[in-house]
Amino acid sequence: MADDSPHPDSATRRIPVTYATCADVVGPFFHGTRNALPAGTELVPGHGSNYQDGRVSRNIYFSALVETAAWGAELAAALRYGEGRGYVYVVEPLGPFEDDPNVTDKRFPGNPTQSYRTRHPLRIVAELEEWEGHAPDVLQGMLDSLARLRAQGLDVIED
Repeated sequence: MADDSPHPDSATRRIPVTYATCADVVGPFFHGTRNALPAGTELVPGHGSNYQDGRVSRNIYFSALVETAAWGAELAAALRYGEGRGYVYVVEPLGPFEDDPNVTDKRFPGNPTQSYRTRHPLRIVAELEEWEGHAPDVLQGMLDSLARLRAQGLDVIED
C-alpha cells in the first residue's frame, strides 16, 4: 500500500529564490556599504568590490535582514579604511534578484542570512541610522577568518 502522506520535511523545504520566483520575497531590504550616499541613489553593478581590491562586481548584494547588511557595512569599512562603521541603507530592488550563491548552501544550509544579489539597480530609499554593530572582537574574528581564506586562496566570490 502506498503512503500518500506528505514527506515530513515538505513543510520546511526552502524554495530557492531565482529571478523567476523573487516576486514572492517581500522586503524591507537592506544594503551595507562603506559609502555615504543620499536617498534616491541607484546602486549599480560594475564598480569595485567592497571586499577584494581590483575586482569589479557584476552584482549588487542585499539582504532582508539588518544584521546581514550590518556585516556588509562593517566589513566593507574595515577592509577599505581599517576602521569605521559603514552605512546601512533601506533599498528597493529595481529588477529581479536571486539567492546569493556565496552563502546559500555553500556556507549555510538554505539562506538563513536572507542574502540576495541582482544585476539590476538597487535604489536607496533611506539610511537606516539605528542599527547594532558587532563587538570589536567579533568583527576582528571575521576579518581574521577572511584573511586566512585569502591566504589559502579560498576567498572566492561567485559573481
